[in-house]
Amino acid sequence: MDFSAIAHSFELISATSSRLEITQILADLFRQMSPDEIEIVCNLSLGQLHAPYIGTQFNIAEKNMIKVIAGLLAQSDDVVTQQLNQLGDLGLVAAGGSWSVQVPFTITQVYEQLCAIEQLHGTGSAEEKISALEQLLRHVEPCGAKYIVRMVLGSLRLGFSDMTLIDALSWMITGDKKLRDQIEYAYNKCADIGLIAKIIKAEGYERLADLHVQLGIPIRPAAAERMPTAQAVMEKLGHCYAQPKLDGFRLQVHLDKRGGIPKIWFFSRNLQDMSAMFPDLTAAVAQLPVQTLICEGEAIAHDPNTGSFLPFQETVKRKRKHGIDTVAQEFPLQVYLFDLLYLNGESLINVTHMMRREALMRVIEQTPQEVVRIIPEEYIISADQLLGYFQQNISAGLEGLVVKRPDSVYTPGKRNFNWIKLKRQEEGHLEDTLDAVVLGYYYGQGKRASFGIGACLVGLYNSELDRFETVAKVGTGFKDEDWIELKRRCDERVMHKLSPNVAIAKELMPDVLCRPEIVCMIRADEITRSPVHTAHKTEQELGYALRFPRFMGYRPDKDAKDATTVDELKRLFELQHSR
Repeated sequence: MDFSAIAHSFELISATSSRLEITQILADLFRQMSPDEIEIVCNLSLGQLHAPYIGTQFNIAEKNMIKVIAGLLAQSDDVVTQQLNQLGDLGLVAAGGSWSVQVPFTITQVYEQLCAIEQLHGTGSAEEKISALEQLLRHVEPCGAKYIVRMVLGSLRLGFSDMTLIDALSWMITGDKKLRDQIEYAYNKCADIGLIAKIIKAEGYERLADLHVQLGIPIRPAAAERMPTAQAVMEKLGHCYAQPKLDGFRLQVHLDKRGGIPKIWFFSRNLQDMSAMFPDLTAAVAQLPVQTLICEGEAIAHDPNTGSFLPFQETVKRKRKHGIDTVAQEFPLQVYLFDLLYLNGESLINVTHMMRREALMRVIEQTPQEVVRIIPEEYIISADQLLGYFQQNISAGLEGLVVKRPDSVYTPGKRNFNWIKLKRQEEGHLEDTLDAVVLGYYYGQGKRASFGIGACLVGLYNSELDRFETVAKVGTGFKDEDWIELKRRCDERVMHKLSPNVAIAKELMPDVLCRPEIVCMIRADEITRSPVHTAHKTEQELGYALRFPRFMGYRPDKDAKDATTVDELKRLFELQHSR
């Protein structure tokens, strides 16, 4: 298939705000593709060459893309820069030009050329990338060049997520969404949407039932619900197990020792490969007495002098690409394993929590060490006992507890009451923080006028509608340097029109819109009903909003869809009033 067909479909998608229409456009496109092509396009449509756990890094700066387009259009860099200032998007600059298109490239040819460009490294690679990208663009029409330029610059956002792709795959087969749950479950076990699409296209969706957990491909993590009191948790679960909730970052660890040299992967909560960042953890995991393993844990920095845990903002300093050995000595990590999903060739996601815990204990007890540990666990039979254990952990400086149903299986990619978070709360108030996503900002007044920003609009993810909905306008909790940093982050993600997967009432429209990627912690006094905010708003019901919201910091370990959801906010509102 020619790449022009992809570009045409992307144009149709960009022109609609209807998720159903986007789903149908994608389904129509998918029906015409080969298995290899559908794998490529699923990733390209999300602005990536590969699945997130592999990553996409072109490392082409805007100034070099200006040179590419200048060469393509036979114009000077200054002229292209002037057009960029007018249009605000180099993709639009390319789309507005004209050139003699050489032999049109297919989807596969464009993909192969982009992969080759991505692999260029070392001395002189910047010039090589400029030349190779210009030559690639000469084989596509201006419309196609627009989307290639945006993807290379990391700004291709078509207003939908992987969940819409799942709907489109179902629609491709049945003309509706009836296969969504089946496809999503396979994707949750094997978080590579391109691979899932390829299997469906090549072998039929029935083949997904035989798809197993795979080493080196992350499982989408399970998540916990919230409840306000120990009594409410016990009424929901009965006898249960409680584990301390650590304020670190969640890791999924894959280990394969079947070859000569152990292969070890560390995946973040948002499925990114962070393996190179943890040489200290790598050495410790390699000692585990197993052939293959997938487990989950919480990595947290500790003070080697006192043995105490360090705050999250200190732990997150370990998430870096340079100076790793130095920072590993300054902020040594311990990883507390809390679940075992795969062991010696056998998936454990469908066995009970008790069985997984027993298997994990056998693994860890054979090689006791300081770095890789198993998280403590307490068997709970009463609300008083749970409250006492909760208070014990709060006194130790921890966040609270994660309480687990003894007979629960592991549910990849799902949030449910198999696991329940019990965190600090005050009667009648929303004392816990929420993880919200920045959707844009407003220009400042007074002192903040000098910063160019005076407040930001934040929202939450609505998984049912696959969109972000507003919940608060935040203007407090920021220091001067925070305003500068937030504006910088937002300006790197500017959107020039509202995306289909962002719902903002016209009364709240920010001066500057940004792509929903920045996750921050927000504390508020309580949740209220709102006629303006779009969080869970319908024609019959008011939306939800936060009263007196304050900025508390960033959550770089979380993807926007891993933030607090709209459904979770609704339940918190109900729990708040039940108290």
